Amino acid sequence: MKSLLVLLLFAVPAGAQQFTYRGFAEVQATGYMQPAPQDDGRVWSAALFRVEPAYRPADWLTLSGSFDARVDSAEQVERVWRIDVQDRGLQRPAFSVRHAQATLRKGTLAVDLGKQFVRWGKTDILNPTDRFAPRDFLEVTDADFLAVIGARAQYERGGQSFDVVWVPTFTPSRVPLLEHRWAPLPPQASGSAGFVDLGAAFPQRSQYGARWNVVGPGFEASVSYFDGFNHLPQYTATPLSSRPLIALQRTYAPLRMAGADGAVPLRWFTVKGEAAALFSHSSEADDVVLYIIQLERQSGELSVVAGYAGEVVTANRSLFEFAPDRGLTRAFLGRVGYTIGPTSDVSFEAAVRQNLDGVWLKGQYSKAVGAHWRATLAGAVIGGDERDFIGQYNDNSHVLATLRYSF
Repeated sequence: MKSLLVLLLFAVPAGAQQFTYRGFAEVQATGYMQPAPQDDGRVWSAALFRVEPAYRPADWLTLSGSFDARVDSAEQVERVWRIDVQDRGLQRPAFSVRHAQATLRKGTLAVDLGKQFVRWGKTDILNPTDRFAPRDFLEVTDADFLAVIGARAQYERGGQSFDVVWVPTFTPSRVPLLEHRWAPLPPQASGSAGFVDLGAAFPQRSQYGARWNVVGPGFEASVSYFDGFNHLPQYTATPLSSRPLIALQRTYAPLRMAGADGAVPLRWFTVKGEAAALFSHSSEADDVVLYIIQLERQSGELSVVAGYAGEVVTANRSLFEFAPDRGLTRAFLGRVGYTIGPTSDVSFEAAVRQNLDGVWLKGQYSKAVGAHWRATLAGAVIGGDERDFIGQYNDNSHVLATLRYSF
């Protein structure tokens, strides 16, 4: 599988007339307002280079991919000379195939093979039905999506579409590094001297799912089903009697999901909703129903999204898990974006717990300079009770500056 993905990315004739590419190089600096108990580092820097080639040798076939090379000062990036494909490491790989896929099209049927991004759902900020979408949570509030290795078939007819996905290789979400400032601490870790990482027990069987979407007069709706594993880990914490350490192991609970989402455009705004019932036969994983309802309005250069995300726990079994999707429930969520002009824009995001135990506010200003350069300045304020998922990161308020050159 690894050889196939690399071949898809690089097997491109240099003189092909239908070969295109794009990419960027960026540098980034992050400054934290105060030290954290796990990590007193206050300034982080990072650099990323990405190239995205595409080749269309025939009308029915497109080969596309992207390749990343990165380095940082916080040791969240590996210091290893290798090309990573599976995205299973604790750290970000220094060199990686971000995605590499072959897309075959015939009429209204499209088939994607290889490492690809699979996104489900209609709502913004939080998508309960998005089960094929692991993410990079090394910095919890700024999480990029990770691609999965598999096959996807999409068929459209009239106002209906069918989406079937098969993933033979498990890709986990990347979680904060132990003893770094974003690391979640289990209750057993209180007062301990340190941790021993026992690694991860990755699932071995395939995952699959299907989604049916209908576009009708004045509405759009879909139902979906997933059978696989939670890409977010549970932690088994075991105190070591011989030393003041705690051993942690990551496991991934089997998961089945039945979900639905919909959108209804009204005169003043669009109403969107999404819900997913998550079931597990693991004795250490909860059964929950996640849902979100939101209002969305676009008026000229202004876009506004506001809603509420909730959860209902139908079976409580988990002792400790890292679950950002559930961490943003029982909260009011919002996003506002405004395009100032052809070269600049500003945006704001917020998540506020209904009991005010956790508050996350983010603002961002971005400006393009010339045809290739863009500068972005962002800041996040996090506060709340340390027992709350959001509030536990109250030492991690920060500012972030990024300079990007696109080609």
